[in-house]
Amino acid sequence: MPHDHALTVTLQPHSPHVQVLVVAGDLDHHTTRRLRAVLDELTLAAGDALVIDLSALTFCDSTGISILIAAHQRAQQAGAALGLAAMDSDIAHIFQIMGLDRLFSFYDTTDKAIAALR
Repeated sequence: MPHDHALTVTLQPHSPHVQVLVVAGDLDHHTTRRLRAVLDELTLAAGDALVIDLSALTFCDSTGISILIAAHQRAQQAGAALGLAAMDSDIAHIFQIMGLDRLFSFYDTTDKAIAALR
């Protein structure tokens, strides 16, 4: 069955120091460049927060996980906070099996992530 590898990445500035990035579709080796391009354009500074809304993420492979880890490292280097919000329970389970729940902060909703990271 052919697959179109659709992924959309939408930046939604929330406030001067909080940005929300909505990632929808499949995050895999075919689509990570889309997310990387948006992340590369972001300016993060000490005290800022980036929430990645994954409520519409339908699939994430190891390359997708790698780009999220890179985003976490970049935020950490800038002194900014990063949180993952509204992740599908099956995908979240994979992250937990890999021990990534010790690296990332997970939130049930984008609003909860924004409130926690402010």
